[in-house]
Amino acid sequence: MFSLSSPRLRGVLAFLVAAHISLIIASNYLVQLPITLWGWHTTWGAFSFPFIFLLTDLTVRLLGKHSARRVIARSMLPALLASYAVSVLFQDGVFGSFAALHSFNSFVFRIALGSFLAYALGQLLDVQVFDRLRLLRQWWVAPAAAAVVGQAIDTLVFFSVAFWRSSDPFMATHWVEIALVDYAIKLLVSLLVFVPLYGAALQSVLRYWPQAISSQRCVDGTAVAS
Repeated sequence: MFSLSSPRLRGVLAFLVAAHISLIIASNYLVQLPITLWGWHTTWGAFSFPFIFLLTDLTVRLLGKHSARRVIARSMLPALLASYAVSVLFQDGVFGSFAALHSFNSFVFRIALGSFLAYALGQLLDVQVFDRLRLLRQWWVAPAAAAVVGQAIDTLVFFSVAFWRSSDPFMATHWVEIALVDYAIKLLVSLLVFVPLYGAALQSVLRYWPQAISSQRCVDGTAVAS
């Protein structure tokens, strides 16, 4: 794990919080934009949200699970408020007006609330699974297992809270199908793209800041922090 001074650690955590909030806002906007892939309904949010799991896994590996939990705790409430505001202003992907913020939008609030609960539960579970498996000899097992479990909980909680009996007829009818396809896409993207990206990013960090690592070991030719 990194051994950082307090000021530098605070700066890194602030950057991670900003990144988490930005990705949550973007995903909440993109989840309102349905698409069809090979005849299955899903949303653009399926391609953006896995970035958060990549950041969380790297945080656990390099800074420890306590730092990862601090990032999650600091991101939740700002992300909820910002997601609601952005989703109201850009409902269905089209900018309305700031006057829309003057009235409560239950449809958008359910999306923001679902995102809040899914993020909290999914990320905390991801941290727990990853931390339990991060010292295994095969470096890819921890991020892969964390993605499978964390994103399953995230997807189930988000879509059930946001769209079960939704006021949007399309989402109310297709949310189960969309959730399953969304999870399949997230998992596919995570395993084929983000797990290898995690390995490459980790190796680059360890190469760039070798003096900041208190202990590390080489596994199958890949440097992995212990």
